Amino acid sequence: MVVPVTLVPPSLEGFYAINNPFLVNGPKGYMEFKTLENEDTFIRFDLPGVPNDGVNVYLDQSNKAVCILADAPKEHKHDSSHRNYDGTTLKPKLNIDGLNTKIACNCYEFYSSFTSHMSNGVLRLILTNKIHSTTPPGSPCISFLGGVNGDDPRGTASHVIPQCTDPQDPNLTGPILMPHPSVGQGSKMAYESKVLQNGGLYVRVDMPGVPNDNFTVSVTNGRVKVTGHAPALSHDSAGRFYSGDVAVLSTPVDIPIRKIKTIAKNGVFRLVIPPL
Repeated sequence: MVVPVTLVPPSLEGFYAINNPFLVNGPKGYMEFKTLENEDTFIRFDLPGVPNDGVNVYLDQSNKAVCILADAPKEHKHDSSHRNYDGTTLKPKLNIDGLNTKIACNCYEFYSSFTSHMSNGVLRLILTNKIHSTTPPGSPCISFLGGVNGDDPRGTASHVIPQCTDPQDPNLTGPILMPHPSVGQGSKMAYESKVLQNGGLYVRVDMPGVPNDNFTVSVTNGRVKVTGHAPALSHDSAGRFYSGDVAVLSTPVDIPIRKIKTIAKNGVFRLVIPPL
């Protein structure tokens, strides 16, 4: 028989990154924010499972927001469901209907344009800012309407890093795993498993940013381990490395890797592990 793993912190300090229990090195958090030298804004936004043509980014000029809609289809029959990234956990205090992941700024009139690139379950945006006449040049900022707890993190301060977008934030390390804040439907966690009727196991592991050919699987002493390397692209602060056990065999034996069916797609690694 094959059983799923119990995700526990690997050390007393907790998980290296609470947004993904398998991340062991590199930038943390579902989002990364950076102000570029030319004062444009770069954002990395993890959307694991979303194909390159499955995301819609648009400017809402009336509400001064950049809106992101994305769908991750059900790729395998054992997936619990498809996933819809609609930002329902990022609830703004403003009375705005029909908008989803909302990005707005205190200091700019609006973003005049943007470029976007979606690959391997990661959306990267570069926003071109239009500076308000009362804002001193050289001090751009961005704020997210509605934090992970539904609060507006902006307060009265300007030029602050948005909540949960600093990859070095110590709050992104700890004993508790954080659900993806923008999943409106489907699994919000990076790990999903299902024990099959034949005694086998189905596993889904989110590793956003990892190309389809950068995943590996191994079996040692009855433990099934997955690793993945996500190279740094665009203005990412660094690459990311994922590694961890995803299943345990009932006896400490090594089964041939060829017997494990794998699917790597859009920053998600799926395995069907046969029974012993």
